[in-house]
Amino acid sequence: MPAQGDVIVVGGAGAVGSMFVDLLRDDGRSVTVLDRTRGSDLVGDISCPDGPVRGALAQAELIVLAVAEQTALAALPTLTRAARADTLIVDTLSVKSRIAVAVEESGRAGEFLGLNPMFRPSLGPRGRAVIAVPYVDGPRCREFLDEVRSWGASTPVMDPDRHDRLAAATQALTHASVLAFGLALTELDVAPELALDVGPPPHRTLSALLARIVTGEPEVYWDVQSGNPYAATARKALTAAAARLEAATGNFDDFSDLVASAAGALGNQTEEMNEVAATLFEDLGSHEADRNRE
Repeated sequence: MPAQGDVIVVGGAGAVGSMFVDLLRDDGRSVTVLDRTRGSDLVGDISCPDGPVRGALAQAELIVLAVAEQTALAALPTLTRAARADTLIVDTLSVKSRIAVAVEESGRAGEFLGLNPMFRPSLGPRGRAVIAVPYVDGPRCREFLDEVRSWGASTPVMDPDRHDRLAAATQALTHASVLAFGLALTELDVAPELALDVGPPPHRTLSALLARIVTGEPEVYWDVQSGNPYAATARKALTAAAARLEAATGNFDDFSDLVASAAGALGNQTEEMNEVAATLFEDLGSHEADRNRE
């Protein structure tokens, strides 16, 4: 377990920030929540700090930036001036390439670590991935990653460009596909209640994913789609794939070839993911049966 010390979570009143606050406090850390929200431990603006905020930043051993990219970038001059050289700074942004350049240009020599929890904060980190992008690596980064792993998370380490390419494929493409599914359903003018009553498990699964997105914070999904430099490429690939599917429906051999090509996206994980789908569908069936008994 890393040495205990004062921690500031900027944006600690938000969903991601509050997750880190709870986890760090459970580890026995002394955590201060810095947010603009009334009721925070310290109310203030990280990009334009007053005396108490600057004083707190100067004392912290760990500063977590659980804020939007614009706020994180605006905070860098403050952190460069106010934070100690041995303070570890951690961001939780979903896009890493711009912050990586900004950190390098800031002139700050202290350790700086990017993290991206690849899950909704309410789910918690156990059994899930938190991608790590060390902009300025060192022993404090490695100690903190040990702490994150103690929460049950995996911490694959990669550079900013690889992170953004992977996030475009796993987040931007996935979210775009689900949102497109919802928009297409709206165009088809089918009663949602009837579609869900008679729809097969794949339809209900996609509908559940759609519900997950539309009940979340639009800003989170907008950041993924607008901020990632590879997101547009992912969306163009989705559009091209839909056109290829349309063209293949006129010939069975072409359609069979298309299905075989799509299987390439799974590599050698096809059987494992097929088992996952079976489990999901069984759970959906159990949920439906329980609902009908109520």
